[in-house]
Order: sequence, then structure tokens, then C-alpha cells
Amino acid sequence: MPSLDEAMEAAGAAAFVMYANSADPNFRYLTGFVTGDPMFYIKKRGEAGTLVVPQMEAGRAKGEANCQIITRGEARYFEFLEEEQDARRAAARMVYELAGGGILVPGTFPLAIARAYEAFAAVTPESGILDTMRAVKTPRELDAIRAAQAVTNEVMGFAAGIIRDAAIAPGGELMWDGDPLTSEALRREMHCRLLRQGYAAHDTIISCGPETAQPHNTGSGTLREHEPIVIDVFPRNEATGYYADMSRTFVRGEPTEEVVSLYEAVRDGQTLAEGMIRPGITGAAVHGAVVDLFTERGFATGTEGFIHSLGHGVGLAIHEDPYLSPRGDTELLPGHVVTVEPGLYYTGIGGVRLEDMGVVTKDGFEVFTDYERILIL
Repeated sequence: MPSLDEAMEAAGAAAFVMYANSADPNFRYLTGFVTGDPMFYIKKRGEAGTLVVPQMEAGRAKGEANCQIITRGEARYFEFLEEEQDARRAAARMVYELAGGGILVPGTFPLAIARAYEAFAAVTPESGILDTMRAVKTPRELDAIRAAQAVTNEVMGFAAGIIRDAAIAPGGELMWDGDPLTSEALRREMHCRLLRQGYAAHDTIISCGPETAQPHNTGSGTLREHEPIVIDVFPRNEATGYYADMSRTFVRGEPTEEVVSLYEAVRDGQTLAEGMIRPGITGAAVHGAVVDLFTERGFATGTEGFIHSLGHGVGLAIHEDPYLSPRGDTELLPGHVVTVEPGLYYTGIGGVRLEDMGVVTKDGFEVFTDYERILIL
């Protein structure tokens, strides 16, 4: 796997520079530092990286970051600002003093600072090297992702329990604690349970009935018996920054024959894909095999049916390399963490999705998701 130093050498750059905060997965990956304020990270070829921080953050950064720390004062930023009377030119001079030549930058690097820097040396955008590096997880990262998935398994069981135990009103609406059991109410309960365990979740999908025919419909209103309910939850650990991802489809009551057929095909497609994943296979090959299975079962793809990719990488971002998709031509490697989430969606019938997550090992695929695949609650 190529390194950041090799990417700098190929670009003829003296250093790699980014300006971001920890909401940027690459910044958090490189620095290990959590901050809402953007900061400069500078790594010269062959040397450790350096994070330039405000004086007020110096103590915390030295204790938490996994790179060298200097303050803006030590980097002469304020001296340059007094001379230039322009924050962007002052920043460019500061970076040049630390980098010493041309720089390699991510596509998110601020254009105004890049233009100012070009007065000193060349600025070259990098082409995804950090995404490639981040995709192969270390043992420490795998432990964090396993822990996140274990909590996600539990909260899925919690949600399924609420649906299973809900009362049923004469009109078929599910009731919980005397009130209608809505997507909003169940989502709120799941999110609160996750927060108590140090996880934050946003946009959790709890769709029901006709909504399930739209893969990313977050869902609203009262859940009903005999109709498919798709739950897709992807919480992030607030301490480590790592995500989990999981989907299940349930029916409280009796599903239609059409929904049962969808479920069985999706389940079999997931089983097929998880058995195929190994080092050296491409995401496109795995995706294509599931498409073939669905086609053989009479579920052609197109505007309906299997209308999304089979899976994606998960880590400090919820969607990252590698991808199990028609364009996923990168060979899978040990340490790649991916989801396997086939789905089938039809207007008038509804949709079904099942999603597991795991890691590519030296001889196969280790599934982290430890929750049963069961349709009827």
C-alpha cells in the first residue's frame, strides 16, 4: 500500500499540508486530535507530522495528539500577520517556513490559502492517498469498530423488543405505553439509549410500509402491523470517532408473500456475498454476484429492485473506501472493514434491506454483526 511519503515524492512535494478540524476523517486519522477549530497539519517528507495550534490548545494537544505540536506563536504566524496585514498571506508564509517547498494538499484545502502559497512554491492536490491509507484498519481501529458494532447490535435488539411488545390498535397501528408507536418515538428511544453509552446517532432510518420502497426514507408516522419496517442505524462513538452500521427488516404480524420473497432473496444474497469476500476479490465482483442471484430469482435491477451498491467501507467516516459496487475495482485487502447490505425495493410492495459489517481477514471475512436475521416479530 502506498504511503504519504511516497505520494509526496511522486508529486515532487516537500510536505503534505492540510487545514481542517476533526470533523474531517483524514485530519483525525493523522492527528488523533479532537477540535472544532480548523488547524494546520504539516508533514515533511521523511519526518513526523506537526500540528500548529493556538496557545490555549497547546497543553491539551500535547497530551492527546499523536503528532508533534507547536503553537502559532512558535510558528511565527503573528509576526507574519503584522507584516502582511492579511491572514491568508500570513498563513501561507507560516506554512512555507515549516514545509520548505512545494506542498501536497487534499482537495478540501482552502483555495485562498493555496493561491497565497503559490507565491512561494507549488501546490499540488493529492488524489486519494489518505482514503486508501485509512481504509486498511489497524488492530486498534478494529477494536474500536468492533466495540461500536457490539453496541449497535444491542440497540437493534432494543428496538425490535419495543416493536415486538407493542400493543395493536383496532386499525392496525402499533401502540407503546398508551401512545402510537411512531418512527420518531422509536428513533428517539434508540438515540437516547446510544447516548447513554457514549454514542451519537443521526438520521437513523425507521421506515414502514410504502416508505420502505425508498432506501433512504428516514420514516415518519405510526408503525403498523403486517407491514415491513426497515431500521438502519449507524452510530458513532464520541470518544474514538469510529462508526458502526447495521440494518434489519422486521414485520410485526404476518408479512405478505411478496415481502417474504424479497426477504429470502436479500438474506440469500447477503449470505452469498459474505462467503465470497476475501483478499484479492474486487467489490465489483461481489456486487455482481448478488445482482446475478437477484436476476435469477426474478428481481431485475433498474429503477426498482436492487438500486444501490452492495456495501461500503466504514471507519472514521460512515462511507469510505473500499466500495462493493459496480465501480469497486480495487482488490480487497486484509484490514478492510465493509458493510454487506443488499436490498430490494418495489412500489406497492415495500422494501427489504439487511446489513452486516465486518473485516476482510487473510483468508475470508469476519462478521462483526452479531444479531439474528429474523423477519417476523
